[in-house]
Amino acid sequence: MRLVIARCSVDYIGRLRAHLPLATRLLMVKADGSVLIHSDGGSYKPLNWMSPPATLHVTEPDEAANEAGVAEVWNVQHAKSDDRLVISIHEHLHELSHDLGMDPGLVKDGVEADLQRLLAEQIHTLGEGYTLIRREYMTAIGPVDILARDAEGRTVAVELKRRGDIDGVEQLTRYLELLNRDPLLAPVRGVFAAQQIKPQARVLATDRGIECLTLDYDAMRGVDDVDARLF
Repeated sequence: MRLVIARCSVDYIGRLRAHLPLATRLLMVKADGSVLIHSDGGSYKPLNWMSPPATLHVTEPDEAANEAGVAEVWNVQHAKSDDRLVISIHEHLHELSHDLGMDPGLVKDGVEADLQRLLAEQIHTLGEGYTLIRREYMTAIGPVDILARDAEGRTVAVELKRRGDIDGVEQLTRYLELLNRDPLLAPVRGVFAAQQIKPQARVLATDRGIECLTLDYDAMRGVDDVDARLF
């Protein structure tokens, strides 16, 4: 893990174009090749990023950039697309590198972890013809609970909660934005699954084209026989 605090401007060049003007920011370079740009605000969400696989090359600025005060240029190129992140560094303020080693990953406790395991085992709950790609599909901003393919071979990202609220929909929205940058996965649609989904969260999810799915935990565990119910 390499952490650099620097005065920089940032340009994302690809299917989408974005520009961050000159400011002091935290640049995070991870061992998996991802690069994230953070400000001192906005919670944990980066201002912009490049997901792995990607390569970082540091070059000298051209004459015009040098006259504008640029000391060095980071070119972050995605390995599977033409997307590129260009970071123009004007001043290094602080730098730290440390080997974090292998991480065991997020371990969810209680019902939420059980829901993830059960839904992976009963992936047909999402619909006929669904197949599991994997649980805990890692992205640069965290793991997607379940990644699957529907009957037509399209990628589906599933976010699981015990109680689904607006924060969960926002989290899935960020995952979808990132996953849809990967040409091997795109287009990716989302499913927000929970035992209970708040009305506001359902409205927001529907507005963003995200499907909502209410899960019956007892039925999935085999404790409650849905077919034997009177009502």
